Amino acid sequence: MPRHSGSEQLPLEFPREEQTSRDDLAVTTALNAAVRIVDGWPHWPSPVVVLVGPAGCGKSHLASIWRDTSGARDIIPEADNGASERAAEGPVLFEDADRTPFSEVELFHVINAVRSHGTALLMTARTFPANWPVELADLRSRLKAATVVEIGEPDQELLVQVLMKLFADRQLAVDEKLIAYIAERMERSTEAARVLVDTLDRLALARRTKINRALVAEVLDRMQIGMESD
Repeated sequence: MPRHSGSEQLPLEFPREEQTSRDDLAVTTALNAAVRIVDGWPHWPSPVVVLVGPAGCGKSHLASIWRDTSGARDIIPEADNGASERAAEGPVLFEDADRTPFSEVELFHVINAVRSHGTALLMTARTFPANWPVELADLRSRLKAATVVEIGEPDQELLVQVLMKLFADRQLAVDEKLIAYIAERMERSTEAARVLVDTLDRLALARRTKINRALVAEVLDRMQIGMESD
């Protein structure tokens, strides 16, 4: 197979809508606890739930499922933006809580509104609430009372299912043995799976070839070099 430059022209990438319904969720051991929480709404052990896990582990997918099921509204707790009022009216969702600037006072009021009015708050984050730089003692106390569910890094089974879904979303027919080959050798991250499938799709289109083992090996090698140079 001829060598190709890493700077070769790839087709323009057009936005693709990711499928985030309950039926599209690949459920394995790493996601079991989080799926039980989402499916168990409104019978939660506490009115505030935090899903914690690394990038690309499925937090946003689960949050989207819960939003559709509960009718939750997205909020960012900021001063005078009505977040606590919305929390009093019904379920609310605050994503990327540990990476989005928020008002500690307003989040405190959001949690109080949820508790007082029998609604619910779901938050997603990469780190545990105990590690958030929260200075307000009352808010720290409220966060300690939240139900925290950790999502681990994807295992082999989950990676295979994620890859199958990503290829299917792009209407790409890829042999199951080749998918298993990829899952055994790639970084254990669903974000890495998205990048890998996107790169394979565009390279195959640019070269007018099918996605085969040689192309997969080349892309895996590229990604490994990229990781080592970071």
